[in-house]
Amino acid sequence: MSELASTIESSNSDRASNNLSQWLAVAALVYLLICAVSLIGGGFKMAAGGHAKELFEFASNPFAGLVIGTIATALIQSSSTVTSIIVGLVAGGLPVSVAVPMVMGANIGTSITNTIVSLGHVKAKKEFARAFSAATVHDFFNLLSVAIFLPLEIAFGLLEKLGSMLAQIFYGSSEVSMHSFNFVKAATAPVVSNVKYTLQSFGDQTGGVILIIIGIMLIFVSITLIGKLLKKLMVGKAREIMHAAIGRSPISGIFSGTIVTVLVQSSSTTTSLMVPLAGSGAFNLKQIYPFTLGANIGTCVTAVLAATAVTGNSEAALQIAFIHLTYNILGVVLIYGVPFLRYIPVRCAEWLGRRASENKLIALVYILAVFFVIPALCILVSNLIQ
Repeated sequence: MSELASTIESSNSDRASNNLSQWLAVAALVYLLICAVSLIGGGFKMAAGGHAKELFEFASNPFAGLVIGTIATALIQSSSTVTSIIVGLVAGGLPVSVAVPMVMGANIGTSITNTIVSLGHVKAKKEFARAFSAATVHDFFNLLSVAIFLPLEIAFGLLEKLGSMLAQIFYGSSEVSMHSFNFVKAATAPVVSNVKYTLQSFGDQTGGVILIIIGIMLIFVSITLIGKLLKKLMVGKAREIMHAAIGRSPISGIFSGTIVTVLVQSSSTTTSLMVPLAGSGAFNLKQIYPFTLGANIGTCVTAVLAATAVTGNSEAALQIAFIHLTYNILGVVLIYGVPFLRYIPVRCAEWLGRRASENKLIALVYILAVFFVIPALCILVSNLIQ
């Protein structure tokens, strides 16, 4: 009997040790994924040189501003970066009315990261359907939010007025710098900086392109391995803990998404980390959906902190930062709060996920069309009409 107990104890100890090593491997792969996203953004900045901000100069009307915000964020792979740039431009004199549609577009453009991440599950049909649905639910929510609030903004200046009220209340009350808060960026900076330094010998443009390719490859590798590990780990107590944080209730999911994104300062990173959880079947789409909504809210912190550190028209900069925050909070409250609107993004994402799993070309066409082709055509038509 004592031998049996000893064997069971030894087995439990080995299992715990194995689980710990697997969780450490997941943590390392998450770190690799965050570095990969940073490499893609850094690669674009290298390739674009000092011309990244020129992307915003074509925003001659609200619709063009929306498109520019979408394309810029899709390229840079970070809504936080784009909104921080917009904050700086507003501080430098860009009209707030032009900047409002840009931050709306940034919400759409940031969705491309997790959509690309979902392609890591493309080899397994059912996994890919779940992963692609989990990625695109963010897209459909943001598109629905823009469809509701952009007309209201054009007609009544709703967000601009709310942002102005908040800026007047908080103006000059904080001197916090975003650089002192972003510990995740500090943690990944050595890897990203060393890789960029190594590739500088190829020249900025060539090195930037290579950096982007490396980042995409690392995303595929890390997501594939994370997915395999999670299948083994998301059982028993581990799964219960995750469900307690994310899957217990919509409010818990939204809160969790907000907190995680505040900590990592990247909604694309937060939502990308949920894609393998959906692909592995650990969570269903209705559980992950509120988490992505929280990510939209959490990403606004970067712009608010950036607004407290700019020089120039600081009040206008704080105003656009609060507009971004107000827009995302109102979007969650309205769309998730109204029953007939609540699950429109979920149903659309599930439908697209099924179609993409049947024909992988649909996924590629969707990414190119939504984030690049349609916005480019919209800018062209807008310029022709003017």
